[in-house]
Amino acid sequence: MIAFYTFISFLLTGLYLLVLAYLIKGWSALKRPQLSDPSPFKTKVTVLIAARNEEDNIAETIDDLLAQDYPHELTEIIIVDDHSTDNTAHIILSYANRGVKLLQLKEDQALNSYKKKAITEAIARSTGDLLVATDADCRMGSKWLSTVVGYYETYNLVMISSPVTYFHEKTFFERLQTLEFSFLIGIGAAFIGNGRASTCNGANLAYRKDVFYEVGGFKGIDNLASGDDELLLQKVAKVYPGRIGFLKDIEAVVYTYAKPDLSAFIQQRRRWASKSTHYKDKKIVALAVGIWLFNLSLLFNVVGGIFYSGFYKILGLELLLKILFEGIFLMLVTSFFNRKSLVKWLLLLSPIHIFYVVYVGLIGNSRTYAWKGRMVR
Repeated sequence: MIAFYTFISFLLTGLYLLVLAYLIKGWSALKRPQLSDPSPFKTKVTVLIAARNEEDNIAETIDDLLAQDYPHELTEIIIVDDHSTDNTAHIILSYANRGVKLLQLKEDQALNSYKKKAITEAIARSTGDLLVATDADCRMGSKWLSTVVGYYETYNLVMISSPVTYFHEKTFFERLQTLEFSFLIGIGAAFIGNGRASTCNGANLAYRKDVFYEVGGFKGIDNLASGDDELLLQKVAKVYPGRIGFLKDIEAVVYTYAKPDLSAFIQQRRRWASKSTHYKDKKIVALAVGIWLFNLSLLFNVVGGIFYSGFYKILGLELLLKILFEGIFLMLVTSFFNRKSLVKWLLLLSPIHIFYVVYVGLIGNSRTYAWKGRMVR
């Protein structure tokens, strides 16, 4: 029995190391794109934001959007207020004279996915050919939009995933989140670098309007609260393999904030995990299950070591290889974000991450969770 479990443990470890090698290869394959001369730009762009109770952040986000160096005559900004109970709608409305359009979602019946409904309503009223989605608590540099559109026009893509990171961390816990989040962003980028689509982040996602309608929009995934980004990516990838890009350019980065406490962090990760089993590409689902089983095997080794000390030796070797390969990958990703100093905390984060992956994997697909003051699934 011990020999069989040891074999399974090493098998899962080998799988995980192969995945990390695949990620390292994919990230390394992505180069900073050589963009063609942007003048004059030709693409009409609609920036989409769904906002709920964001009075503390929305003004800064709008100011950043209005400060973009992309031609204003080719830019449309639509913000949907999703039943905010604070001053969000009033703040958005105060920018009306600068071309910012406010839509107010008014749903009488309860929905499970208000955000998808908000985005769908905004798209229906949009005039842009390229839709660029971000969130109401995000910040971006003045070249963000022109870099995204330049990439789109140069490479003739139908969907563009662009980098997101945390900034202005106030606590050690928030810095750990930035390191972990860099890993997640790197995964999505690396898969695209390897010619496949797995994950992305809706805070920095662009896609053609006609393609959105061609794949049926959010139809078929509108029963889930989350997934306006990754599940849409999966739908587009099925129809347009090879036409999705990751924009590995520092000018394209969108910045947002880590969660202030453990409860908010767990709720966010439960939401993200809830959509994973609904991916169109079942090979990616199987891969995610394999990674979850690898982390579960590490926990079994912790417990098994109480009864057989040999399990601790296996655990030590697994942890060493895990941290080594994760460290190589994270050095590459954090170098792009100019945050290499965070990697030193991997020695602490990696063991904690084992418990987190197993826990979130269990609860992410089994319970409702809180999001923006509502209980959803």
